[in-house]
Amino acid sequence: CVYEHNTESQPAVRTLVSLSQGCQKSVVLMSCCLCVSGMNAAVRATVRVGLYTGAKVYFVHEGYQGLVDGGENIRPATWESVSMMLQLGGTVIGSARCKDFRTREGRMKAAQNLVKLGITNLCVIGGDGSLTGANQFRTEWSGLLVDLVRAGKITEEEAKKSSHLNIVGMVGSIDNDFCGTDMTIGTDSALHRIIEVVDAITTTAQSHQRTFILEVMGRHCGYLALVTALACGADWVFIPEMPPDDGWEDHLCRRLTNQRARGSRLNVIIVAEGAMSREGKPITSDQIKKLVTDRLGFDTRTTVLGHVQRGGTPSAFDRILGSRMGVEAVMALMEATPDTPACVVSLSGNQAVRLPLMECVQVTKDVTAAMAEGRFEDLNVCTNTFFSFFSFPYCQSNINVAIMNIGAPCAGMNAAVRAAVRMGIIQGHTMLAVHDGFDGLAQGQIEPITWTTVSGWTGKGGSVLGTKRTLPAKMLEEISQNIAKFNIHALVIIGGFEAYVGGLELVQAREKYEEMCIPMVVIPATVSNNVPGSDFSIGADTALNTITSTCDRIKQSAAGTKRRVFIVETMGGYCGYLATMAGLAAGADAAYIFEEKFNIKDLEVNVGHLLEKMKTTVKRGLILRNENSNANYTTDFIFNLYSEEGKGIFDCRKNVLGHMQQGGTPTPFDRNFGTKMGAKSVLWLTEKLKECYRHGRIFANTPDSACVLGMRKRALTFQPLAELKEDTDFEHRIPKTQWWLKIRPIMKILAKYNIKLDTSEHADMEHVIKKRSPLGK
Repeated sequence: CVYEHNTESQPAVRTLVSLSQGCQKSVVLMSCCLCVSGMNAAVRATVRVGLYTGAKVYFVHEGYQGLVDGGENIRPATWESVSMMLQLGGTVIGSARCKDFRTREGRMKAAQNLVKLGITNLCVIGGDGSLTGANQFRTEWSGLLVDLVRAGKITEEEAKKSSHLNIVGMVGSIDNDFCGTDMTIGTDSALHRIIEVVDAITTTAQSHQRTFILEVMGRHCGYLALVTALACGADWVFIPEMPPDDGWEDHLCRRLTNQRARGSRLNVIIVAEGAMSREGKPITSDQIKKLVTDRLGFDTRTTVLGHVQRGGTPSAFDRILGSRMGVEAVMALMEATPDTPACVVSLSGNQAVRLPLMECVQVTKDVTAAMAEGRFEDLNVCTNTFFSFFSFPYCQSNINVAIMNIGAPCAGMNAAVRAAVRMGIIQGHTMLAVHDGFDGLAQGQIEPITWTTVSGWTGKGGSVLGTKRTLPAKMLEEISQNIAKFNIHALVIIGGFEAYVGGLELVQAREKYEEMCIPMVVIPATVSNNVPGSDFSIGADTALNTITSTCDRIKQSAAGTKRRVFIVETMGGYCGYLATMAGLAAGADAAYIFEEKFNIKDLEVNVGHLLEKMKTTVKRGLILRNENSNANYTTDFIFNLYSEEGKGIFDCRKNVLGHMQQGGTPTPFDRNFGTKMGAKSVLWLTEKLKECYRHGRIFANTPDSACVLGMRKRALTFQPLAELKEDTDFEHRIPKTQWWLKIRPIMKILAKYNIKLDTSEHADMEHVIKKRSPLGK
C-alpha cells in the first residue's frame, strides 16, 4: 500500500517566529519508547527552542511512569542542562514502560501533575504505542479534569487555566516502522552499528571461507535487514513483509553454490528477527544454518546482534533529524489551538512536515494487520533493487556501457560502480571500466569489468577505478577515437562538479564529434555536495560523519581544559554544506560559509557571544569555517582574531581536517544511496538506448539523452545537463539554489543567538492519503 502526503491546502508562507511567542506557555518533554540514538538531539532542540520562544520547559524523567508519579520526575529544563548531550546515545531523561498510565486512575494522576504545574503542551518521543497513549490522554483530558475537580484534587480555576492539552509526537524507533515519515530517529545510527559488525565479520568469513547468518532487529518491519543487505552486498535477505516463495530452500542453496563457483570465499545472509514463511511460521537464523550446513556442508556461523543496535554514538543524520524534528515540534505546539488535532512531526524528503497523529498510527496498524492476515501482496516493499541482483540475462544485448570516476575520490563511489556493473550485466550488457577518469578514456585505459571483479566493493572507500580532476575539453579528439575503438554505446560518469562540467563538455562536442552522440548519465559523488540537480551527493554523508566525530573529540578536549575555543576548517570548496550540517550535528557556535556573507562586525558579534558563554557553566566553543568561505577572513585570521579578543577569558586552537574527510569506510547511507543510483542509472540508459537506436546504430543528440541523476526531495530524477546550466554558478562551482541554507537559522538558535526563525519552509498540517487502499478491505 502506498501513502502520500496531501499538501494542496497548506499555505505557502507563515510568519516569522517571535521571541515572545511562547510566553506564559509551558512545554513538557518525555521519551516513552525503547531508547534509540538521536533522542538526545531531539531533547536538546526541543528544550532550547522552547526557551527561545519564551516558554517554560520541563523534563519528564522515566517516561509515562514519571508523568504518573510526578514529584522530582518532572523538573524544569535549562539551556545548560542539555549541553554536551548530542554525542550521547540513548536518552538522558530516561524511558520506561508504564502499566499505571494504561488505567484511567493513572492518567488522572498524570493530568493532576500537569495541571498543578500549569502545563498544557506535551511533546512525546516514542513509537506508535506511546503516541497512541498520548492521543488517548488528550482525548480524555476534559473528562479527567472534571473528575479531578469533583474529587477535590484541583480547583475550578486550575481546571479553567488548563482547559485543553496540545500533543505533538516525534517518532523514535530503530526499525523505521512508522508510516508517514521517511526515516525515524535512531534508524540511521542502528544501521551504523550493524554495518560495523558486518564489516568486521566479513573479514573473518573471507579468511575461513565461511557462511555467516546475521540476525538484526525488526519484528514487524524489515527495513534494517533490507538496507543492511544492500549496503553489504549480502547473498540473501529475509524480511517479514516479503516471505520467500515455496521452495526457497532450494533457491537459496543454488544461490550460495553459484556464488562460491564464481570465486566468492564467503556468503552473507541477513535475517530480520520477524522473518517468516508464507504460512506465518518463523524463519530463524538457526533454521537457516542447519539448512546450509546439512545440504551444502559449508562452514556456517550465526550472529545475533541484539541490543547493540540500539546503543552507541548517534550518527550525524540522526542528530540533524532529531534537531529538526525538535524545532518543528515546538513550533507546532506554539501554533496549536484547542481545535488542532494531535500531530506527529515527520520527515518527507528533506523537509519537516506535520501529519495527523492518529492517521499515521492507523496506517501503521493497517500494515501490521495485513501481515498478520498474510496479505503480503498488499504491502509495497521496495525490494526490487536488492532482488534484481539475483537475476541473470537470457541473452546478450551487444551493448557496451563504460563506467568512469571523475574528480576527487569519495566514499560510496565504489558502491555505485558495483551496482552499475552488476545491473548492466543483468541487462545483458558488456560493462567496461575506464581507469583514471577522462585521462584514461583518452589514453585507452579501458577494460571489461565482470561480476566478480566488483565483489566486496560496497564497503571500500575511495575509488578503485582511479579518478582525476582533468576535464575532457583538450582531449576530445582522443576520447572520440577511443569511444569508436572500444565501441562504447553509453557512458556512466560518477563524480563531483568535474563530472558535471565534463559531461557538459562532451554534450557540447556532439556537434563536431558524432561519437559523442551516445546516452550519458552523471551520478553526483563528492564530499562537497555541490553538484547541480541533486539535493545529496554520494560521499557527503561519510564526510559529514567524519567531521562530526572529530568535533566530538575536540569538544571533549575543550570541556576538559575549560575556557577553550576551537576553530575547525572543513572541506567543500565554495559550498558550505559540510560546515553547516556538521555545525548542526556537532553543536557549533558558528559556521562561516561562502553562501552567507559575513564581515568583521559579524566576527565581533561571534566573539562577544563566546565571551558571554564563558560566564556560564558551558566554558567551551566550537567554530567551523568552510575552506573558501572568505578570501580575506582565513582560518588563520579568525584564529588570531579570536585569540586576541578572547585574551584572558579563553584561548584558541585550530584544526584543519583536510583530506581525512575524503577517506574512510562508506556509511550505510552512502552505500545504499550509491547502490540505488548505480542501478537506476543503468536501467535508465537501457531504456534510452532503445529510444536512440536508429538505422542499426545508436545516435543520441537530444538534451534529455545526457542527464544528471539526482535526488530531489523524495524522488530520484533525471535532469538534462544543459537545462541545469541556468542554476549553476560555474565560477564558484556551486548550484545557485541550495535547500540546506534554509535550516541554517536552526543552528544559530540552538547556539543561543537571538535571531528570527523563518518558518515559511515548514509544512503545515498535511494528511496521509491512500493511493491504493487494499489494506482497508
